[in-house]
Amino acid sequence: MKKPAALLLSNGRLFKGTSFGATGTALGEACFNTSMTGYQEVLTDPSYAGQLVTMTAPQIGNYGVNPEDVESSRIQVGGFIVRECSPVYSNYRATQSLGAYLADHDIVGIQGIDTRALTRIIRSEGAMNGIISTDTHDPEELSTRLQQAPRMEGTDLARTVTCRSPYNWTLSPVAGKRFKVAALDFGIKWSILRLLAAAGCHVTVYPANTPANDLLAGKPDGIFLSNGPGDPAAVTYAIDTVKNLIGKKPLFGICLGHQILALALGARTYKLKFGHRGANHPVRHLQTGHVEITSQNHGFAVDPQSLPQTCTVTHMNLNDETLEGFEALEEQAFSVQYHPEASPGPHDSRYLFKRFTDLMETHA
Repeated sequence: MKKPAALLLSNGRLFKGTSFGATGTALGEACFNTSMTGYQEVLTDPSYAGQLVTMTAPQIGNYGVNPEDVESSRIQVGGFIVRECSPVYSNYRATQSLGAYLADHDIVGIQGIDTRALTRIIRSEGAMNGIISTDTHDPEELSTRLQQAPRMEGTDLARTVTCRSPYNWTLSPVAGKRFKVAALDFGIKWSILRLLAAAGCHVTVYPANTPANDLLAGKPDGIFLSNGPGDPAAVTYAIDTVKNLIGKKPLFGICLGHQILALALGARTYKLKFGHRGANHPVRHLQTGHVEITSQNHGFAVDPQSLPQTCTVTHMNLNDETLEGFEALEEQAFSVQYHPEASPGPHDSRYLFKRFTDLMETHA
């Protein structure tokens, strides 16, 4: 028998459904993802740390889960929200159901609620904190517990998901010529590491608080700034590190790494109303005019007007005209807000990994 569960938003809206996965209580910022597939990648993406993720597709879990389609060693989301978790799954690689996967990782999920109504609330009123609970359905008690949830603004979540010591990426082969890359881990996805290796990069991953001198001591050919969760302006130690790296080695940033690079160059970031999360966001590459269909997951953005004159805007979002990429040619640095590794999502933007290796080749 399914156990009753409740979701309360900070605006007072209460949703009642049933639990799947673990039982208990989960707090976090409620957000939504528009991808129809790729839920296992979403669950294990460290950029979702501290969030209650709503999938807008009506049924989730119909192809189960497997040990291969992961972006980290564990589930990272705070909680999971779906209209219906499929009671059966079918895929030749599947090893267990979505519900069992959540339960094994002690992640609370809720199903049987109107996720379309929930998404409309977030889209209209903006991202807000929420609480999922199987322990109580009393609105007053849930509201009291919800007040304990921190706001995303001003919160450094990179330190909670970063590695604790440096390590070499060895889970996929390095193709062709080897470049030495030092990757700062703000919540790095394994698919990024796989594509760096496929581009000929031997990658050493470092904790987010590693000083610039320690990174340079390994004599890398380039520095990669990874994706990650939370407010980029709160990751002050990483901003200081990148300031000390600019101009010394080629730099490539994705998502949070893109924002931290911009902050290190003197730009500003701000919180989006409800963020960009999904696998179908159109982005225009301004230099070519091509439109890339991109995978995205971010709640903050860079103010393009605040970029220094040495920077050139390279990519813009066609939905809301927010900044999606820039380059600083004098400093040999570039970055994008979206996810060119595209897991889940199209492969339109993988040329950026070659651009990074070309930059390292020129700098050598």
